[in-house]
Amino acid sequence: MTSANLPVDWHAQELLLLHEVMKLVGRSLSPEPVLREMLHLMSELLGLNRGRIVLRDDEDPQQARIHLAYGLTAAERRRGRYAPGEGITGRVLASGQAIIVQDIDADPLFLFRSVRREQLPEDTVAFLALPIEVDGRVAGVLACHRIRSRRRRLTDDLAVLRTLATLTGQLLQLERLVHAQTAQLQARNAALTRALDSASARYGLIGRSPALLQALGELERVSQSQATVLLLGESGTGKELFARAVHLASGRRDQPFIKVNCSAIPDTLFESELFGHERGAFTGATQARPGWFEQAHGGTIFLDEIGELPLAMQAKLLRTLQEGTLVRLGGQREIRIDVRLVAATNRDLAQEAAAGRFRQDLYYRLNVVPIRLPSLRERREDIRDLALHFVNRANQAHQRNVHLAADALQRLQRLDWPGNIRELGNVIERLVLLADQAVVHASDLGRFLPDAPGAPDTEPATPRAVAPGAPLVRDYLSAQSHDARQLSQALALHGGNQSRAAQSLGLTLRQFSYRLRKAGLP
Repeated sequence: MTSANLPVDWHAQELLLLHEVMKLVGRSLSPEPVLREMLHLMSELLGLNRGRIVLRDDEDPQQARIHLAYGLTAAERRRGRYAPGEGITGRVLASGQAIIVQDIDADPLFLFRSVRREQLPEDTVAFLALPIEVDGRVAGVLACHRIRSRRRRLTDDLAVLRTLATLTGQLLQLERLVHAQTAQLQARNAALTRALDSASARYGLIGRSPALLQALGELERVSQSQATVLLLGESGTGKELFARAVHLASGRRDQPFIKVNCSAIPDTLFESELFGHERGAFTGATQARPGWFEQAHGGTIFLDEIGELPLAMQAKLLRTLQEGTLVRLGGQREIRIDVRLVAATNRDLAQEAAAGRFRQDLYYRLNVVPIRLPSLRERREDIRDLALHFVNRANQAHQRNVHLAADALQRLQRLDWPGNIRELGNVIERLVLLADQAVVHASDLGRFLPDAPGAPDTEPATPRAVAPGAPLVRDYLSAQSHDARQLSQALALHGGNQSRAAQSLGLTLRQFSYRLRKAGLP
């Protein structure tokens, strides 16, 4: 007996077909690779030739076309278009019932639309067509040709095709569900992106990291209230931008926003600056002047570095906050004010209050809504966007055309940035001013970074004195960056001129004066 005459184990062929098809399920979100192979194996293993999957047209549900096929030419597939009720395929679409044509030559309903009769074998050809259901509706037809003289029962082919038609419907339904959910997620992400972009444009805040979004969410939840907001966090984290965001998100957005840096006001001028003075209140007071609180009436006042406020002024500030009134220096009458307070500090005010350096009652009055601003180390995913923003800004300001390569951005993301956003901005400005080439790579960054060249990316910058002459952009320096000996030497070197001494150490005059006071130097 030749191999051609050996009996075929049809059951084994059916199992092989199902096994191979199921192996492909789940490998792709698209069902097409699975269905293409299914049509191929129907022909190769079971002799169910010219298989095709006909699906309703998405744009015109009253038309259906051959979506996938095996053994048909491109032209034959294009000709395979049917209306419900038209031909055998159209009847299955309309009725949802399987149709078996024993002999296509003897059935007047068979159209020979896709494959001409002369292209088929001379043997008796059968045609099997089964409905494909999706969500309980007939969405298409699974159909194929079969030679009638084959040694295999027609009912066995029909049973396998029913299984494959059911699988096809389930794969198509899964694809629709995935597409629907993906579309919903894309729409939601687009809405969130628009919201974030609009918030970023509105507040001037850049970034989408979870840490930043949490702080922004807390800010927006309290913005419509009149509660005092206390911004906590390291220096350089953008407290002024957040304070302005509180103002812009509130009903006071059209009223004044006054910012006051408490560490920049000499102790003797605090009362006059904050609460104003009357004419003749002190030598040189030739006319009355409203203070910052009066100027912020109806709006928001932002007291930055509030931990620097002298104890004597803390009592007067507490009274103003509690009663909504103030008395100018040298004045007698109370002036009523309506002001929303936002304060900021990088100190631990609870610890300062416990040590007696900050009034506890004022601390409790300020600590109504504390919002902690994340450090740049906690929002590394924002560094790229921030760096690109600073590059664009510096290029425009200095008429340069410098850009960061991808590896440079990656290196910037690995740094710890003890000076946070302020330090990053300073580094980028220095880079734009001093770069020798238009595109800066990671290997070029060393001389622009606060660490010494060759230092590990993860080590923070070490405080150091700089050569005489102020750098183009100052590095971030902590409040303990220079000891009393360094400050005294700088003063002696410059004949007691604080401005020049500060410049030689890379400090502002305010920073130098603050360190002098901390060190107990005159």
